[in-house]
Amino acid sequence: MQPIWASISNVFGRKPPLYVCMTLFFVGSVVFAVAKNMNTIIIGRVLQGFGGGGIDVLVEVVIADMTTLQERSKYIGLMGIVLAIGNIMGPSVGALFATYASWRWIGWVNLPLLGIGMPLIYSFLKLRPVPLEKSLAENLARLDWIGMMLVIVGITILVLPISWAGSLFPWSSWQTLVPMLLGFLVLAIFGFYEAKPAAPIMPHRLFHSKTVNMTLAGGFIHGATLVSLLQYLPLIYQAVQLEIPILSAVSLLPTVVTSVLLAATSMMMVPFFGGYVWLLRLSWIILTLGTGLLALLRVESTSSMRLGLPILWGAGVALLRLNLLPMQASVKKVDDTGLAIGLFLTIRMFGGLVGLTIASTVFNTVFSTTISSSAAQLTGPLLPLRDASIAVAFIEKLRTLDVSSETLLPVLKVYLKCFQTIFYTMTGLGGLGFVTSIFIDEITLSGENLGNQRFEE
Repeated sequence: MQPIWASISNVFGRKPPLYVCMTLFFVGSVVFAVAKNMNTIIIGRVLQGFGGGGIDVLVEVVIADMTTLQERSKYIGLMGIVLAIGNIMGPSVGALFATYASWRWIGWVNLPLLGIGMPLIYSFLKLRPVPLEKSLAENLARLDWIGMMLVIVGITILVLPISWAGSLFPWSSWQTLVPMLLGFLVLAIFGFYEAKPAAPIMPHRLFHSKTVNMTLAGGFIHGATLVSLLQYLPLIYQAVQLEIPILSAVSLLPTVVTSVLLAATSMMMVPFFGGYVWLLRLSWIILTLGTGLLALLRVESTSSMRLGLPILWGAGVALLRLNLLPMQASVKKVDDTGLAIGLFLTIRMFGGLVGLTIASTVFNTVFSTTISSSAAQLTGPLLPLRDASIAVAFIEKLRTLDVSSETLLPVLKVYLKCFQTIFYTMTGLGGLGFVTSIFIDEITLSGENLGNQRFEE
């Protein structure tokens, strides 16, 4: 939904779709929290996705409208503080709710935040409205309805087989391959079609330079490494060190603090580096090195290693919000900035999905091939692990099993090998991200134009 909301906000203004998105997220959170069956949970999550995707992109677009390119890095840095806190702490907080309260609080916790945020935005966000020179019907007709349909259908039928491949169906099955190929085909049709509409959601003019294309590639890789490790870092503490969820959250606190501090200061570093290019390259080096260091974790790792090793990875993740600068600096028309942000965030989110799929496939493959050599030792409480598909679900039972440490140790080492292989894979992706930064040009950040929907007293 991210590029769609950005496009809608170009026609009808930023605030009306932002109100709609916050309302959808509110309703979706309530539906999710009160759900009595899986169908209702899915409906709630869909509504949250419709709204949350819009909140994510529109907040970034509003900041771009309100600031010049010259001063924008400061505000992107401030926004990075809350995003760093949310990204790093979100999975751990969710685990705490599920363990000590109820999974329903993953929905309820959004309501007080929205209850504070919505009135503040309504009262204090004074944006210049878009002049609606045409009728509502004419403005609706301007929207790229066919493009919206194609991108939604294409992404959906591509996402579903990627999500179930290796779990519900094998990668080589027709249930995986056919919808995946159809998804690629629909997205290819969408790409060609976007040359036709008067107000496309992803205009071809956005892809005008290698800096833009390499920035999008870097955003894709950033999303892949970020989302996959957010999923698996808390799990390695629980599966290998046998920590309870609350202690796995505590183990990540130094990473959270570091990420927040760097998110706040990273944009202020740009002038000291003479621009963003060298700082961006340094960020990729830090991320790659930090991801590789995670493979040093062992079953017997000390608390200092558990607390300290993820810090460098968290620093790299926070610094790479710099990717937004070359994307926005490359825009030729200031009022295309919203579409550019929607495109970048969509690509990064899609990278997160692909990265999570890669990590899941790596985990399942390594676990099934490695555990087979220990199958004879899997007796008693460990017997269910002969079915590799329940390996992740079994993690919460490991610390309560009535088996000796000598019996459990080989199983913990199997889990460790799975996580290490994920870290090696993401380290390789981080190196590829550094390669993309080599082809990004330094574009001056001295622009002083404001968007048409700028802030007005």
